[in-house]
Amino acid sequence: MPETVAPLTVVRAGILGTGGVARLHAEALAALPGVELVAVSDSSLERAAAFAEQHGEDGRLASVHATLEGMLAEAALDVVHLCTPPSGHADQTIAAVEAGCDVIAEKPPAFSLAELDRMTVAAGAAGRRLAVVFQQRTGSAVAHVKALLDEGAFGAPRVALCHTLWHRGDEYYAVPWRGTWAGEGGGTLLSHGIHQIDLLAHLLGDWSEASGALWRLDRNLETEDLATGTVLFEHPLGAVVASVVSTVLSPREQSIIRLDCDLATIELVHLYGHGHDHWRITPAAGVDEAVAASWALPDDEVASGHGVLLEAVYGARAAGLPMPDVAAEPARALEIVTALYASAGRGAPIAKSALSDVALRGPLETMVRDRRRAPQSS
Repeated sequence: MPETVAPLTVVRAGILGTGGVARLHAEALAALPGVELVAVSDSSLERAAAFAEQHGEDGRLASVHATLEGMLAEAALDVVHLCTPPSGHADQTIAAVEAGCDVIAEKPPAFSLAELDRMTVAAGAAGRRLAVVFQQRTGSAVAHVKALLDEGAFGAPRVALCHTLWHRGDEYYAVPWRGTWAGEGGGTLLSHGIHQIDLLAHLLGDWSEASGALWRLDRNLETEDLATGTVLFEHPLGAVVASVVSTVLSPREQSIIRLDCDLATIELVHLYGHGHDHWRITPAAGVDEAVAASWALPDDEVASGHGVLLEAVYGARAAGLPMPDVAAEPARALEIVTALYASAGRGAPIAKSALSDVALRGPLETMVRDRRRAPQSS
């Protein structure tokens, strides 16, 4: 008799929220073997149905639900992808993990460190996993540069730039919840700059202090349209001073990471994603050509993106391994952003050690407004 082969277990995924970023999740899931998108949920059933028709597995429509609760009750999910505004992430995560699902949440993970605490505690108590999507730290170039930094190949990093120079006009902010504390939880620093801040922290590691300032120069918003600041990182080879800028006022858009080390300058200039062509490593004068050549990016290029991150997360899940490096430290970027907002409100630097203070784990709005230092207007 032929040997009986046990069927492969299919991981059943659901997506909550079918706006623009959900497409990236659906496309990444379609490329993962053994993972199937079986359900979607959106407050607009019409929008959810159109999304399901476009992204159903092998042409089959995913089931469509009006609420997360309905999707959890009816779809027997293993993983829930939160492609919703961050205002609901805490309650949505708790509902999903208590229903036995792992959660993959879009950035920013939450409106406050307190909310993120609730999410991580609930996931731990339920024995489930929580991953946050910071896809800028993925790709072969990031992995290569980080490995060289960690081993000290570039010498000590000294100075860093972390600039998010984007443009968002009236049409973007015509969506009622955008530009408001209640809808977005913060301005461009939280909604946009957090991506590059996360990448910088991924490359440099621990930070110790942040000083920030918030500005409202042109856009008719409650929140800031420009944030500036300085973050002090504690790299094993010495302190690194990083300049942080995030704005929606730049007609020529760029996202910039620059690290000036003893032996080289590393630059990444891109917009929303990067491949090898976006990176440049310039050796300092006097560095041996053979040494500089050894820093070259690998021949096998993998661009940054959702697909790379989700492949790593699902792979670790299948193997029973800890969260991979590209999805670890979900709170670090939000900690830095929180410290920058709190510093803007207090008019003084904020140490990382101070973030244990309950007041610094609450909504970012209170850190600015309660101290009567709201973003400046023209």
